[in-house]
Parts: sequence; structure tokens; C-alpha cells
Amino acid sequence: MSIKIENFEIGANRVFVIAEIGNNHNGSFERATQMVDLAVEMGADCAKFQMRQLDEVYRQRTLRKDGEDLGTEYVLDLLRRFELPVQQHQQLADYCAGKGILYLCTPWDQRSVDVLEGLKMPAYKVASADLTNLPLLDKLCSTGKPLILSTGMSLREEVQITVDFLNKRKAAFVLLHCNSTYPAPLHDIHLRWMEKLREIHPLVGYSGHERGTAVTLAAVALGACIVERHFTLDRTMEGPDHAASLEHAEFKCLIEGMREIEQALGDGRERRISQGEMINRENLGKSLVAATALKKGTVIKPEHVLVRSPGQGLSPQHYEKLLGRPLQRNLNEEDFFYPSDLKDERIEPRPYAFQRPWGVPVRYHDFQEYNLRIKPDLFEFHLSYSDMELKPDDFLKEVHPCGFVVHAPELFANSRLMDLASPDEAYRAQSVLETQRVINITRDLKRFFPKTKRPMIVANIGGFTMDEPLPASVIQAYYERFAKSLAELDMEGVELIPQTMAPFPWHFGGQRFQNIFVKIEEIVEWCNKLNLRMCFDISHTRLTCNHFGSDFYAFAEKIAPLSAHLHLGDAQGLNGEGLQIGEGDIDFVRLGKILRKGCPQASFIPEIWQGHKNGGEGFWTALEKLEGTL
Repeated sequence: MSIKIENFEIGANRVFVIAEIGNNHNGSFERATQMVDLAVEMGADCAKFQMRQLDEVYRQRTLRKDGEDLGTEYVLDLLRRFELPVQQHQQLADYCAGKGILYLCTPWDQRSVDVLEGLKMPAYKVASADLTNLPLLDKLCSTGKPLILSTGMSLREEVQITVDFLNKRKAAFVLLHCNSTYPAPLHDIHLRWMEKLREIHPLVGYSGHERGTAVTLAAVALGACIVERHFTLDRTMEGPDHAASLEHAEFKCLIEGMREIEQALGDGRERRISQGEMINRENLGKSLVAATALKKGTVIKPEHVLVRSPGQGLSPQHYEKLLGRPLQRNLNEEDFFYPSDLKDERIEPRPYAFQRPWGVPVRYHDFQEYNLRIKPDLFEFHLSYSDMELKPDDFLKEVHPCGFVVHAPELFANSRLMDLASPDEAYRAQSVLETQRVINITRDLKRFFPKTKRPMIVANIGGFTMDEPLPASVIQAYYERFAKSLAELDMEGVELIPQTMAPFPWHFGGQRFQNIFVKIEEIVEWCNKLNLRMCFDISHTRLTCNHFGSDFYAFAEKIAPLSAHLHLGDAQGLNGEGLQIGEGDIDFVRLGKILRKGCPQASFIPEIWQGHKNGGEGFWTALEKLEGTL
């Protein structure tokens, strides 16, 4: 089987190569044309870009940054700065034609399809985030053009639903195997899944976000009919795709390539969504939202429903299941529908009983909602860099009888991660300044929570690298720079508590390497040297122990006496982070005994991936399961 795109026969003996420029031009038309020239020189068949109408892709509430998740705020900030205007896309299409390379573009919404039809597109690429967006796919099918669809962030059954949808409309298409993290860790790529995709649809290619080239070569060896790779002029440029891109000239030695392929082939089992993909599925995906305010009891009709990003609510694939159901709750305009809206009952909070202080994570915008529904011992405020510009008085209003904790932002403005241990002195100094701002905000919050005399600030303090872990010989210097940063901070009246970290943190939906506050021996040593207490992140630490093959419960016994605060979530494998209690590898009854002995006064929150969705449904489930263990 094969399909035609212009003069290219896809599925024949020649691999069709897409150079994905995307938004890696960072908003510069001159840079975009320079990259087209390089794509021609590289021998690529196609230079591909992206187009979005932001008011069509995102909720108005999201565009206003009305309390959205940190990842969504970051993505929107980049899109507003880096999107090219329509007229420059026309110029790029003409420029590509003059250079003898195919111009393609990914539309992220239906208005962009209309624009691109005016540019006489020969085919359309569909992003992983829109594989489940049946209304957009229906629009693309109506053009009669071939489609190339990435399958990252989707399960097998979701791929099958979309394939059935396209086959019913007699569309010509190719599926691309993809892991939608940037960069993608080798153990998450699972190239053997290409074989299973081929059982669903015969034309299968590969869209890669891994470091280097060896895995992509392996995909070609496994029969990929299309290969798509991001490319950039400089991998260190701002934006999430650069780190996962290839520069013009990149070489790997044979042995590196062989080892990468060994890791990347996977086990051929069911498609799994990695933690980084879960992040990007939320940030980039689509949801069903209320087109207008709806009252409890309303029977859902098509005019009540819109498809909008981010992907934090009910998937558009459940659109038909939602229609005809009576609502079990009131919805405001642009509120998400959730899977619970397909059921007849909702999970609601109740009074909980624990032997230690407990709370839930909140942001300014949802504090009042939670404060009306539950009476915890504390609230943990998770700040984003945009939250740091807000006035707490606009959200908190009055004095509250409970305590509070602050979680410092990991990401600051201009795509800068906090790194109090950085060898780049200017970067470290900037991180100190931003951390001091967090400290000052925390002091200010004490007005509303006078019960907390010395509030804790949970922080991911840095020490990460992009491409490989640090050698042991330089680790001490990182801790020493962190100690220097601590000495430069005015921490009067607050307590900074580093968080135990996993070896593979997720930054911007892509894997990095964490080098400090990971191993228990180093944590104990430097907590004693610097008179620090820790936030014991249970899920992070389980992933650490899984990676190093060490005893998690022995780690817990050593960290407990140093633990001032706990983040509780389950974990599995190397990156199954923030799972619901009972869905991972952790024995919480056994862990609870260790914690009761080692840190009986330490407070805790449930830290469940997207636990705040649907009115805190994930938190209430976790608290139910944790009762009796803590």
C-alpha cells in the first residue's frame, strides 16, 4: 500500500524525510528561510511549519492566564512570541517552491485549515495533540488531502478510534510512531510499537524527539515510510523543541548508536503514556468544555459543547457519549467536562482523620473553592512565575485558622529554571534573586495564616543537566554552590526545604538529568552540614530507588528524621510519577510505619498527577486511601 504526496510515493522503497522547523525559527522570518536553505542542503524532502489561531485553540480563560497550570502558561508565552503571521507563511511556501523543497504546515485548529487551503497545501500533518480531535480531523478529511498523523500521547484504543474514523471517510493517511517528550528518554521510545501500529494501519513512520540519530536509523530499519525530526540552528535556544532537535551537522559513533538502539526498541507490549507525555497531553491536548453556563440537570446537546485546549478535561473522543446525558453539577462557561460527567455519581470531600497535619496543594485562583469545601490543617500554595506578580489580597481576603506551605516555582520568566547550584555564576545569581522574591511573598502570606510562625518553602533547587548525568567528581562543587546561594538569601522567618528528586526530572515535557538531592548519602551529609530539613517526595524517591536498584524503605528510614513535610503519591518504573495511591509499587502501610516512627510531626499533602481536576477528585481519592496509614 502507498499514497501520493505531490511527486512522492509514500510507502514505496524511499523514506520521505520531513525537516520539522515548527516554531524553532523563534518568530524570525529570516531565520526560517535560513533553515529552509539548510533543509535543502541536508537533502530533506519537506520543510514543515506550524500554524495556530490562539483564540480558536485555547479557552479565553486560558488566554487570560486565569489561573492555568504552569505548563500551559509557559506554552502560551512562547506561542505568542514565536508564531509567524499568515502572510509570512505564504512567503515561506513560495520560498520553498523556489528552492525545490515541499512546504507543509501543521494546522492546530479549523481556521488554520481554511488559511492553509488558500496556500494549496498538498497534504496535512496532524500533531499528536490532535490525534483525538475528531472535529478537526473531519475538517481535514473534507479537503481530500493525504494526512500524516503523529500518535504520541495516545493509547492503542485511541489510535484505533481515529483510524476507524478516517477509514470511514476513505482518507489517505500515514501513522507516525512518536513519544511526545522533548527530549524523549530512550527507555520510553519503544520502537517495537511500530509493529503493533502496523496491525492497526499498514503505513507507519516515525516522528522522533530523542537525542542523536541512532534511534531514528533504527526506525528506518524497522520499516518507517516517513521520518520526521525537529531541527534547529542551536539546541540551546529558548523554547521546548530545541533541546529535542538536531543541528545541521550531528554525528554519533557506531557503538553509541548500537547502545541507543538496544535501549530504544522496547518490549512490543501495549503503548504506555510516559510521565512527560502526560504533562504534554495536558498542556497540548484538547478537551470538551461548556460552550455556555449550564445548570445541573441540563441534558447535554451539541450546542452546549466546544473543543478547546488544554487537555485537562474529557477527551473529544467521548463527545458522542456525553451527548444526551443529564448534568450532575453546575458548569460555568468554558468549564471542563470530566470523565465523571459520564457517570451518575461524583467523588466529594469529607472530614479526614490523620495522626499528622494534612493539607492539599492549591493556587491562588482556586484557594477559595477548596477553603469552602474542606478544613485541612494547611494549604500548600504552588506558585508559578506569573503568580508572583499577583496580589495575594485579591484572592485570600481574610485571616484563616489553618497553616500554609509554599512551593517555589521551578520555572521563572524567559524559560529559566531555578538553579541555585549552577556553575554559571550569572544564572545562579539570578536564581538567588528569584528565590528571594519567593521568600518575600511567603513572608507576606503570613498575614493571612498567622498560625504558621515559620512557613516552609518547598524548592527544587537545581543541579540538573540536559544530556547526561554529571561525573561524581564535580557533585560536591554543586552542593557547595547551593550552600553559597543559601548564605546569600535573607531567610528570616521562613524555612527553605529542598525536595528529594528523581534522577530524570521533567522540564517542559522533556527528560533531563538531576544530579543533587537524589542519593540518600549525599542528602544526609549536606542536610547535616547546612542544617536543613527536607520535603520527602515519596514518588520521586521511589523512582530514584527503582533506577539505582536500591531499597526504597531503607531510604525512607534514613530520610524520615530529616523530613519536615511530605509529598505523597505512588510511583512505578523509572518515570511513573505522581500515580494515584495504590496504582504503583509503594506499600503505603509499610511506609506509614516508617514515617510514624521517623517523622511523626511532618505534615503532608497528596501530590497526585492532575489531582486538582474535577474539583480535586484525585486528592479526595488519595486521602480516602491514605486514611489509616499515616
